[in-house]
Amino acid sequence: MRNFLAAASVLLSTALPVWAVELVMVEQPGCYTCKQWNAEIGPIYPKTEAGLLAPLRREQLRQKPADLTYARAVNFTPTFILIEDGQEIARLEGYPGEDFFWWHIENLLAEHAGFKGATK
Repeated sequence: MRNFLAAASVLLSTALPVWAVELVMVEQPGCYTCKQWNAEIGPIYPKTEAGLLAPLRREQLRQKPADLTYARAVNFTPTFILIEDGQEIARLEGYPGEDFFWWHIENLLAEHAGFKGATK
């Protein structure tokens, strides 16, 4: 039984994805541009090369998560923070619209996470 449990834990740990970076979206209730992002980008982001490299994590403006360290306070929503090992490495404040969002996020990922996707 002990061997079975050890083998199962190894199998599960190798089957679960481990991301080097994640994209944290800081939002708040009533945020118009958050709603716009959710309509235009939200459904497709996880299916893109950027979304596969940096999965989306949502956090609330007034409830900073204990496991993340931001480089500075978040004052605007939405704010997109690129996180590596719990530390902020880059950010995009605001939602500049669908076309410019992709350009900004992919450039941040290219500069800070080795992204070689759609625009590179």
